[in-house]
Amino acid sequence: MRTFSAIAGSTAFFIAAPGVVAGLVPWLLSDHYRLPWSTVPGFVPVGGVLIVAAAAVLLHAFARFALEGLGTPAPVAPTERLVIGGIYRHVRNPMYVAVLSIILGQALL
Repeated sequence: MRTFSAIAGSTAFFIAAPGVVAGLVPWLLSDHYRLPWSTVPGFVPVGGVLIVAAAAVLLHAFARFALEGLGTPAPVAPTERLVIGGIYRHVRNPMYVAVLSIILGQALL
């Protein structure tokens, strides 16, 4: 797979999978984020930091799939090479960890 195709496929999968699970569904469940923020001291800043950090990890993981593996996370267009660099040296499934961290950060908010 060419680099441009891998980037385009990863972008589409990013919107379809974590975009829906960690973006659209919480947005719909929280009445378009209009619910009041947590009144527990410290939850809002910790939740915000967790969301930002996890989003950075998620973007990094998707970029690694496209640039290092020359493929996408989608089963229909898998990577040509095993991705072992970057965050993948430390966590085997950084996309799952990042999406769950984003959802946890949203719950803290």
